[in-house]
Amino acid sequence: MTTRRILLIDDNPHDLELALSAFGDAQADGVEYAVDVAGSGQEAMERMQQALSGGQEGLPDLVLLDLKMPQMDGLAVLDALQAEEGLRDIPVVMLTTSGEDRDIRASYEHGASAYVIKPMDFRQFREAMHTIRAFWATLNHRPRLR
Repeated sequence: MTTRRILLIDDNPHDLELALSAFGDAQADGVEYAVDVAGSGQEAMERMQQALSGGQEGLPDLVLLDLKMPQMDGLAVLDALQAEEGLRDIPVVMLTTSGEDRDIRASYEHGASAYVIKPMDFRQFREAMHTIRAFWATLNHRPRLR
């Protein structure tokens, strides 16, 4: 069975809990999903740098990233990922509450692969998580990390 690693970066414990719950079953379509959580941009970058220095095994196949976080916001995380050759090919889906055009535009300009506004209804949120998981972690093909 193939395992896909997803890194969820969000400083809001409630949103983290919702997202983890929305992922539901850890297996789907012959793929096992391992969802790791980072409560800040700094924590996420430290983990990915450690994984990178030890080889590619611990790196995520997909990053779900909140935009509005203290100290190191989502745009700063995108910049850090783009600056590191071994990390820039990882797809990053912005998962945020902001629907402001300037935030959407800035996210893409900084290297986001997609921008998803968190649905307020849990059923819709769960459906969005399943769609993200199915496309980015299962259907999408990307080059091997260098």
